[in-house]
Amino acid sequence: MSRVSWTFLFVLFLAAAKFSAGQAPSPHTAVINTRGKRTTVSCKNSDGNYTTCVATCPSKCSGKCIAACPDCRTLCFCDIFPGTVCGDPRFTGGDGNIFYFHGHKDGDFCLLSDPNLHINAHFIGKHNPALNRDFTWVQALGILFGDDHQFYIGVQKTATWSDESDRLIITFDGEPVDIPAELNARWVSNSAPALSVTRTATANGVLLELSGVLTIMANAVPITEEESRIHNYGVGPDDSLAHLDVSFKFHSLSDNVDGVLGQTYRPDYVNRLDVTKKMPVMGNSPRFVSSGIFSTDCKASQFGHGGNPEIAMVTGSGDV
Repeated sequence: MSRVSWTFLFVLFLAAAKFSAGQAPSPHTAVINTRGKRTTVSCKNSDGNYTTCVATCPSKCSGKCIAACPDCRTLCFCDIFPGTVCGDPRFTGGDGNIFYFHGHKDGDFCLLSDPNLHINAHFIGKHNPALNRDFTWVQALGILFGDDHQFYIGVQKTATWSDESDRLIITFDGEPVDIPAELNARWVSNSAPALSVTRTATANGVLLELSGVLTIMANAVPITEEESRIHNYGVGPDDSLAHLDVSFKFHSLSDNVDGVLGQTYRPDYVNRLDVTKKMPVMGNSPRFVSSGIFSTDCKASQFGHGGNPEIAMVTGSGDV
C-alpha cells in the first residue's frame, strides 16, 4: 500500500477514534454535508498547514461523509465507525463486521438491550413483491434508561426534502426537546443532567450524550429518487420517506448485552454470518420484535435484569 494510502487510513482511524471518545473530529479531516455536490473543503495537513480541495461524498453515503487531508479522499461515516446503522439498514457491529438486518416495515425491533439501557428502532419501508420482503429503514429510536426515562428521536415524512429544513422530532419523557437551530446549540435535561443533545448542523443532525453510558450521532436523511433508481427500491416522490443514520458509542455495557446490534458487543459473541458475501444478512428476526417503540418485551430483552448502579447515579435528578 502506498504511503498516501496509509496516511489516508490513519487519518480516518483517528477521526473514528475521536468520535468513539465523544470528541470533535480530527483537524486533519473535514465533514461534507452537501448531498451529491462537489464541495470545497479546508482541513489541516500533517505539517500543520491548511489546504483546500474539492471533494464529493460517494454515492453510497446517505448524508454526511468525511474528507481527509491532504488529497480530500472521502469515506462514508458508516464505513469507518463500529456501532453504526445506516441506509436500508446496514449495520457495523461492535466486532467491526458489516451486516444487514431487514426486519419489516412498520415494525419495532430491539437494537440493544442491557440491564439499564434499552434501544428500539422503528422501521419504515416499501414492500418489494419480487424479493418477497420489505426494503426497510430506521425512522426512529426509542431509548429507555435509568429510572424509567424515555428518549425519542425520529424523522418526519417530507414531500420535498431540504437540508436546511429540520425534520427531526425529539422528546424526553414525553415532552418536546427544543433546541435552537444553530450549530453547537445544546440542550441539557433538568431531570437527568447527564443527558444532553447538541446540534451538529443547523438542521437534521444532533449528538446525544448520556455521560458514562452512550454517545449517539444521528442524522436525518431522505431516500432520494437516485438511490431508489440504483437499488430498485420503488420509492417515488409520493412516498415522502426519510430515515435516520446513526452511530453509537457505548461506554458501560454488561457481558450479557443483547439485541440486533447489542449482541455484537458481547465478549463471547461469535459471528456466524458469511462475511465474504456482498450482503451478509442477520436472520432470527422474531427474537428482536418489540410490541412498541418503548416496549422491552422482545425475546432478547435484558432490561431490568439486575443492572449497573452507576447508570442510575449519572441519570439522577439535578436542580431544576
